[in-house]
Amino acid sequence: MRSQMFGTNMELATGDRFALQNPKMLRVQLNGDVMARQGSMVAYQGQMDFAFQGAGLGKFLKKALTGEGVPLMRVTGQGDLFLADDASEIHIITLEGDSVTINGRNVLAFESTLQWDVRRVEGASMLSGGLFNTVFTGHGQLAISSHGTPVVLDVDAPTYADMQAAIAWSTSLQTSVKRSMTAGSLIGRGSGEAFQLGFAGQGFVVVQASEGPQVATSS
Repeated sequence: MRSQMFGTNMELATGDRFALQNPKMLRVQLNGDVMARQGSMVAYQGQMDFAFQGAGLGKFLKKALTGEGVPLMRVTGQGDLFLADDASEIHIITLEGDSVTINGRNVLAFESTLQWDVRRVEGASMLSGGLFNTVFTGHGQLAISSHGTPVVLDVDAPTYADMQAAIAWSTSLQTSVKRSMTAGSLIGRGSGEAFQLGFAGQGFVVVQASEGPQVATSS
């Protein structure tokens, strides 16, 4: 049997714990455990167990009140684990004692050595939707998904982004919420958003090329 697929899409051989099998699939070389978004497993080789991972009482209450957070599973075992998120692009971030803020919807997987918490975005009031995101701190790797190819903006001037399009940023940045002149302003990707998330300080903001996959509504 012959196919170009067998030459270009074969499983990669790498010693890295987190590696991109392709731009839309993460390969985790597992020897222990890893935290992953529930439902993100597309394949695995070896012996693995999948278990629901509770957030703990404090994080559970924050998730219940804010709707933010990550529905997690703990994967334990040995072998190769393949994860994906609706064919979104995947990017790997390595933390070396620092921290990063991630939109919970965009978290795909992370090493259990990282600490994480759901926090309120500074400067965001309940009038702008509350705005809570997930902060990761420590040493280890995490993988995030992006709906479309993102741009990484260096915050060297006041920077503003659509609230759903900003998927990650330096935790050290100061955040604020800017309201457009009128509630009907069509300045973002969506229809009529009145608020934008502002960033100031020194750091970066990752902005995806979309507000995320659209959920079809029933007629």
